[in-house]
Amino acid sequence: MSEPVMGHKAFNAQLKKYYSFYTGGFILFLLGLAFAEQMGMSRQWIGYSVLFATIALYAGIGIMSRTVDAAEYYVAGRRVPAFFNGMATGADWMSAASFIGMAGTLYLSGFDGLAFVMGWTGGYVLVALFLAPYLRKFGQFTIPDFLGERYGGNIVRSVGIFAAILCSFTYVVAQIYGVGLITSRFTGLEFGVGVFVGLGGILVCSFLGGMRAVTWTQVAQYIILIIAYLTPVVWLSMKHTGVPVPQIMYGQVLQKVTEREKVLTNDPKEIEVRGIFKARADAANTNLKDPAASYAKGKADLDQNLEKLKTENASPEQLAAAQKARDAYPKDAAAAKSQWDKDKGLAARAAPPRPHADPFPGKDEAARDIARNNFLGIVFCMMFGTAALPHILMRYYTTPSVRQARQSVFWSLFFIFLLYFTAPSLAVLAKYDVYHFLVGSTFADLPAWAANWAKVDPLLLSITDVNKDGIVQLAEIALGTDIIVLATPEIAGLPYVVSGLVAAGGLAAALSTADGLLLTIANALSHDLYYKMIDPNATTSRRVSVSKALLVFVALFAAYITSLKPGDILFLVGAAFSLAASAFFPALVLGVFWRRANKWGAIIGMVTGLGVCMYYMVQTYPFFGGVAANQWFNMAPISAGVFGVPIGIITIIVVSLLTPAPSKQVQELVDHVRYPHLRGDTSTQAT
Repeated sequence: MSEPVMGHKAFNAQLKKYYSFYTGGFILFLLGLAFAEQMGMSRQWIGYSVLFATIALYAGIGIMSRTVDAAEYYVAGRRVPAFFNGMATGADWMSAASFIGMAGTLYLSGFDGLAFVMGWTGGYVLVALFLAPYLRKFGQFTIPDFLGERYGGNIVRSVGIFAAILCSFTYVVAQIYGVGLITSRFTGLEFGVGVFVGLGGILVCSFLGGMRAVTWTQVAQYIILIIAYLTPVVWLSMKHTGVPVPQIMYGQVLQKVTEREKVLTNDPKEIEVRGIFKARADAANTNLKDPAASYAKGKADLDQNLEKLKTENASPEQLAAAQKARDAYPKDAAAAKSQWDKDKGLAARAAPPRPHADPFPGKDEAARDIARNNFLGIVFCMMFGTAALPHILMRYYTTPSVRQARQSVFWSLFFIFLLYFTAPSLAVLAKYDVYHFLVGSTFADLPAWAANWAKVDPLLLSITDVNKDGIVQLAEIALGTDIIVLATPEIAGLPYVVSGLVAAGGLAAALSTADGLLLTIANALSHDLYYKMIDPNATTSRRVSVSKALLVFVALFAAYITSLKPGDILFLVGAAFSLAASAFFPALVLGVFWRRANKWGAIIGMVTGLGVCMYYMVQTYPFFGGVAANQWFNMAPISAGVFGVPIGIITIIVVSLLTPAPSKQVQELVDHVRYPHLRGDTSTQAT
């Protein structure tokens, strides 16, 4: 299945030539659109052109990569060079949450947002040290494959299938949500329609060619997303510092942001607006103690005031204001309660600006300890989740050799580093613009980018003149995490074609990850469930056909769930990492490094770790009816893996020691995986 050394080098050189032509062609396409914009092409048609041209490109790669060969469909023939596998892994990894949400999270959270950057990049160190080369040496198709072979029996394989589907499905819903969000925003389609249009882009990449099509599509998607991410932030760095290297220069801008934070903290107008928000939040908390009585009293007071003004022959302006207040009052107690629940959240906007560079801010030492623990909890879960996500680990089955599996982890880290090293600078540069050019402007003369985005979606950007002075205060600005990256081209004053490019980059990030996740789910069902457990005599073509059918079914079901908007994207992504870490990391690592780990230890350990993680999320996350009072050690639900992973490890060790040791054949498999018989082993055959 592997190619001769010279053949592999020629294949590698051919790939570099193809993707060099592709990159040059894409840049020429953007320049052509920029010229068309100057000639009068509308923004809507620019958005259509960029998004649908890139989707057509991915579809073309998918069609050219179609296959019915099992090795090609499941692991791209095990001939993907390390460099390109690293690029494909980077795209597979760079989800909509990373591309769109990371800079926004850093903008809003400052130092605390670095927990995601540290955790996600650190996870690849664990992959390189503990898993990638050993899984490649094992040489099968999926993670449940390894679990079934290492521990023996269909029970552990079934647990692995369930866990792979659970964490991958949770993750893919977040990606399809991002696809729908971008498609609807930049084409004008309704969100639900945008979800299914984007779904078509996902399926054409993965349906016909499986892992082979997904791999070569993901390489193309990485090129688009990294160009899209770097272009506006480099321009913004040039604008503010005169140097087009934002990763080095943003420290100077951060100093100016810190100085501006101090001014805004003590500004009288800012204090006035924060006081108004505090009063509203306090009133909402009071009303929520007895919503029905509060609603009745509020309605009666407004009615009484209106009648009083009428009897006193008040001016038309006074009557109009009273009537407007009465009409704006909620129509019933349920609507009033919903409004008060929203107003209760205004307490966060009553606080002074959060210092961007200060770690773990809090009103006292206890609050700072909670913030510090949650920071470490997120780092822990993102690291161990990264090292256990099935769709990432599957990528290391596709390399020609164990050595190249190790090298591809290095390239994966490098390509991910390019984006993650840039995200903090993007957050600071955007914050500088907001603090210096948006804050202090008049509502009658808002910066063009703010005026445009405020019309698009109030969840992205809302600016309200709370104290009626006609001047924008920082506290009057409500920013969503998604707007920072999407609006950066307009903040930087770039042509709209760059906004379309950023949208295409976000779409590439979401599509690439969704492709990998859907393929993981379909393969777990077709290969591990159908072929390994139900019909071991199924032909190769039948196995691939079953996988394709399941791929379409899972994609449609995921799109339906996504259209219901089941939860916050960041939580869905974080939940996937905690679930993967709790279910897979203990069993995989102990399976590689501890010969004594046995079947019952793995089964009970995986079920226990995953069960504890799921229980904690259900008990503490509001979408499931959970409450913060149920948190253990004040740990946020996104960090449920801090309990699932150690419990899983302890359970596997204890149960394995209390039950019989694995067979000699299994222990020899462990030795085979861990210790290559030849230096520089280039085995590509399945065990």
